[in-house]
Amino acid sequence: MVLLRTGRYSARRLGWGLALLGLLLCVPLRAAEVLLTASEDSEGVRTFTQELASLRPQDQVHFVPLAQLPAPGQLPGGIRLVLLDPQSLDWRLQEPLGPATLVLRISRLQAEQRLQGAPRARLSLLWSDPPLARQLRLIRSVLPQVRRVGVLYGQDSQFLLEELRLAARSLELEIIAESWDNIGDSRPLQAVLRNSEVLLGLDDPSLYNPKTVKNLLLSSYARQQALIGPNAGFVRAGSLASTYSDQQDWLQTLDKLLDQPPAHWPRSLYPAAFKVLSNPQVARSLGIEEVDAQAVARQLSEGEKRP
Repeated sequence: MVLLRTGRYSARRLGWGLALLGLLLCVPLRAAEVLLTASEDSEGVRTFTQELASLRPQDQVHFVPLAQLPAPGQLPGGIRLVLLDPQSLDWRLQEPLGPATLVLRISRLQAEQRLQGAPRARLSLLWSDPPLARQLRLIRSVLPQVRRVGVLYGQDSQFLLEELRLAARSLELEIIAESWDNIGDSRPLQAVLRNSEVLLGLDDPSLYNPKTVKNLLLSSYARQQALIGPNAGFVRAGSLASTYSDQQDWLQTLDKLLDQPPAHWPRSLYPAAFKVLSNPQVARSLGIEEVDAQAVARQLSEGEKRP
């Protein structure tokens, strides 16, 4: 009889345990509230939010336009805040209080103008411009004979030169830099092209924009020199190639970060996922072998994974 009662008791406990386990399995173990915001409510923003929500069904993912939000310090501290444009970063910087924040698609220049190189607590920056070292490795991959890399810089982008030169030294490349503060004066452009073998574009809108694109491309073509970067848009306009991260790459990066506790988020990060875009017509006109974008992207990615 004792054994029988013990068996019934054990069976009852096992049943309760299974019921409790079932309840726990129904409760999201990583459930979080993810709030996305931007200054404009567009179809693209809504699509991005929906795709992120589909990746994270265990979380509450929603978008609220910036104009409808209170001050950052009035938001619940437990939410995970995702900013989608520079205007929302300006709002977040109004006060130090506020939830842990991921800033998506912010350029190095935009951050430097706002932060002056000083990190902020509970703020993680995900860079939109291609990493300088990755762009230099792209040059080594598609133009292996090149050693002198020309770079135009302005007041806003001058701070990038030290990092660029450091990355170039490890690849045995030389940076030929020229200040181009007046885009109406072509002499710095001509000088840098004359003294280099390829032009690397920095993601500086004061230099690389619709007003300068024709002069930049025609001048480099006249010397049979390629322009690398500064972004995918310029490749479509006529530069040879660039690395870039698209929306799927951003979603993958954001999904991985949201799996981590906010205390583990990095101060800044380039998306690990990226692609290479090339312009075959430009390659032909410059007498350069056509770039196999997928193969080059794999090569660059494998090189970054190796210590």
